[in-house]
Amino acid sequence: METAAERTQRLALISRLKTTFQEDPEWPMPDQVTSEHFWAYMKTSHDVGGELDFPKVYENKEEEHWELMTYVLCEVLGWQGIWVSEERRRLANVDVGRPIYLGLPYYCRWLWSVGRLLIEKKHISWGDLTDRLAEVQARQPTGTHLDAQPKFEGDGADVVRNKHHIEAKGIGDPQVFAGKADPAKFKVGDPVVVRDLPAMFYTRTPEYVRGATGVIAECAYESPAPEDETWNIEDAKPEWFYIVRFKQTELWGESYTGPANDTLQTEIPERWLAPA
Repeated sequence: METAAERTQRLALISRLKTTFQEDPEWPMPDQVTSEHFWAYMKTSHDVGGELDFPKVYENKEEEHWELMTYVLCEVLGWQGIWVSEERRRLANVDVGRPIYLGLPYYCRWLWSVGRLLIEKKHISWGDLTDRLAEVQARQPTGTHLDAQPKFEGDGADVVRNKHHIEAKGIGDPQVFAGKADPAKFKVGDPVVVRDLPAMFYTRTPEYVRGATGVIAECAYESPAPEDETWNIEDAKPEWFYIVRFKQTELWGESYTGPANDTLQTEIPERWLAPA
């Protein structure tokens, strides 16, 4: 049992980690929320490119055992038709809030998304997961590695699965969608502008390129757009994805102090692009 002091200490940490707009009242009236603030509130947790930050040291390290096993677990769920990778990205990188996105390790968020997915798709209940976690915790000595001890092997015959894992088997993704999109609207060298669409709920088109003008560097492949694939819409029509090249000065203006010919490339689905 935790004490009142321990609860107070934990709540204080939670308060410090919460992301807020300090100038806003806690419960704003409709006329107090500007369009700029509404746009900011819609921004997804993982879309952090171009935001203010401080320099960090990049450190590349070997994955730990639990990280490797988490990766395998997520891949197996995909191979068995339980989810597609874009669902995992949304559940682990977007539907978590900024504090969790920034505060938990990468594969920790992957693992968190597994539990949420299995509950949302009714493969297990919250009670099943919680009881199992408590059981494992009870037999976990501090600082030791715990071997898996499955309770039983279930019958998966009636499990609802997607069809993508069958259609893409032996073909690959996105190769399975080749020839299924409409003719590409753009070709290499075409000037395009990124549409400034409302990015509600999920997107992989970065905020910092929206409204910017670039050039098609490559017609990459055909695939359902991330905004459709993440919701497991199996009949979503594939569209073309393009590699778009931007001048850094176009993206950042006078704040960019590098060479004038520096460029940046990113991958964008066709629905986000318009002729410049």
